[in-house]
Amino acid sequence: LPGLHIFAIAFALEVSVGKTSTVMALNNSNILLPCTFTTCIGFQDLVFTWYFNSTELLILLPLPLQIYHGKIKNKATEPTLIWHNPRVEFVGSTTKKDNNISIVLNNVEFSDAGKYTCHVKNPKERNAQHNATIILTVVHKMVETDNTVTVIIVSVVGGLIGLLILFMLIKRVVLFIIKKTQDGKKECLVSSSGNDNTENGLAGSKAEQKAPPKA
Repeated sequence: LPGLHIFAIAFALEVSVGKTSTVMALNNSNILLPCTFTTCIGFQDLVFTWYFNSTELLILLPLPLQIYHGKIKNKATEPTLIWHNPRVEFVGSTTKKDNNISIVLNNVEFSDAGKYTCHVKNPKERNAQHNATIILTVVHKMVETDNTVTVIIVSVVGGLIGLLILFMLIKRVVLFIIKKTQDGKKECLVSSSGNDNTENGLAGSKAEQKAPPKA
């Protein structure tokens, strides 16, 4: 059906910023902002744009919100720069296996914290568009994560597992001793059932009792 065909094409283009949607950078450092795109039918004259605290829907806003704007003719060519912020450097490649359009933001400042959107438009897919957003946090210094709680939890869990194993071992030993004791009692009962009871003055001894002498 035509409707289904258009629907499939519209979702052939995908853009990704990786497994995590947040990155952290030190003030005055350089930070990589990753982005890759995939398309099932290839691309021609593809346009990609990085936005800061904005999206393609706000393209009429002042240019500084666009921090990098490029164009890729086809798979055999690398991107052509249209415009970029002086502190933004393109570090990707589209002639290799991954269609990488990542950038590096140099000399990060606290005012750079915010949302960075990687937007791609592919005319070959009837101008299909897709984007992905990554959030940048800028800090004065990296703080080491306090793992005390984690260590306590691991220790408690490990201790409980150790106690469980010890309990199971003790249980097996006790059951083994009980079984041996019961087996010993059974052997005693079997042995005593075959003894001569004449010593106790009981009937049923092994030797036959003599009949009383006749008068």
